[in-house]
Amino acid sequence: MGELISARGIHKYFPGVHALDDVTFNVGAGEIHALVGENGAGKSTLVKILSGIHTPDSGEILFEGRRVDWKGPRDALKAGIAVIHQELSLAPHLSVAENIFLGREPRKGPFLDRAALRNEARGILARVHAAFDVDREVRTLIPGERQLVEIAKALSLNVKVLAMDEPTSSLSDRETENLFGLMGELRRQGVGMIYISHRLEEVFRIADTITVLRDGANAGGGPMGGFDQEGVVRLMVGRSVDTLFPRERPALGDSVLEVEGLSRDGVLKDISFKVRKGEILGFSGLVGSGRSDLVRCLFGLEPYQKGTVRIKGRTARVRRPSEALEEGLFLVPEDRKLQGLFLNRSVERNVTVLQLLRRLYGLFLVNGALRRREALRLLKELNVRFAGLDQEVQNLSGGNQQKTVIAKGLSVTPEILILDEPTRGIDVGAKAEIHHLMNRLTHEGMAVIMVSSELPEVLGMSDRVAVMREGRIAAFFDKEEATSEKIMLAAAGGVEVGAP
Repeated sequence: MGELISARGIHKYFPGVHALDDVTFNVGAGEIHALVGENGAGKSTLVKILSGIHTPDSGEILFEGRRVDWKGPRDALKAGIAVIHQELSLAPHLSVAENIFLGREPRKGPFLDRAALRNEARGILARVHAAFDVDREVRTLIPGERQLVEIAKALSLNVKVLAMDEPTSSLSDRETENLFGLMGELRRQGVGMIYISHRLEEVFRIADTITVLRDGANAGGGPMGGFDQEGVVRLMVGRSVDTLFPRERPALGDSVLEVEGLSRDGVLKDISFKVRKGEILGFSGLVGSGRSDLVRCLFGLEPYQKGTVRIKGRTARVRRPSEALEEGLFLVPEDRKLQGLFLNRSVERNVTVLQLLRRLYGLFLVNGALRRREALRLLKELNVRFAGLDQEVQNLSGGNQQKTVIAKGLSVTPEILILDEPTRGIDVGAKAEIHHLMNRLTHEGMAVIMVSSELPEVLGMSDRVAVMREGRIAAFFDKEEATSEKIMLAAAGGVEVGAP
């Protein structure tokens, strides 16, 4: 393969941080090169340098054999380098077609050629196997569909190098298969691809080459055939993660949550289940099956029309999150950045915000010393890595942001903890820490409801599995009988099995 883009001896400094330390990285024509590492290892910084967003402090970038000094991302785009960032950059109130060609709309003289805009957009969407209309506003699309629009936008640029940061995090299994098929087509066309993902099973399936970064430096790399998952994990974290799913089932207590016949018009239908103290009940199912709608109803974020919810044997009508908190229930939401954190506020403020109206107010004055002590205690318990309590939470890595959301919930000592996609978009080291935390909390008597799209996580951490399909619970499985095949069959339309 001829080299398309190369980074040689790259150093990059930010205040107090040596983000990249003598990093070398190459992508060839028709090559899918996986770039992996823990959050904060330098992956995104390297991609931003390759695409002109950041300038290296030393080292050089070569594109098609010539040294380049991008003045900004527009230079890199013009050369054929496109990046699909994990945080999508779409205009929600514009149409799909307008987003794909934003700033590059076809024109007839001084006027926008809407017919050409729609036709070209339809052609690009066909390449990514998207079925939605080009005139739909992006804000009406589900996350997986928005991801496909971002991919279509990149393809419209006639890319030579395409970097994708966690591209499957919001995609269904079918959409992921479509993406991999598209990547295979691009490989045959000579496009070089950089694939960033924490899902190592995907990396081993799709990538030709791998580079592992650790603490901003090259930790290893080469053709995929020379590695296995355990070896990659060891390079990423500097140690072997012996037990990613450390479930040790404690002695279960009485039922702490009982749901009977819960229904929401057009979304949920006759949902019934129980959760006991010390138990992890995992919810699985395809995208759109109603898993997140269910937990949002339980936490008072969405209304339901029918059904009974009993907490510790007493009927509870939770209509808003404040009432859920009073009942001892907390939800760690699916999207930590949009729903779980105040990104421009300090770590301390995020962790203790729920306590301000409970224990930390006295005569309308905040007890600052107590708040800081409480924040430090929780952050230490969860092994959150941060520069100081005043650090803005948006500057933490993904795994540490997720642990901060969990710390916020634990600050009000819930008896029922709901985790919606608890390890989405975080590295294997942080995943293991969160799984160990779940284990500890259940041994202390907490009940946990876990919604996850990752079957290994569902199988590894759940004591029982509830499979949802089209707003209903299609099957229940005990840990001993649950398998990937049974769960997928139930999710896709198999026979209803089990009891709540």
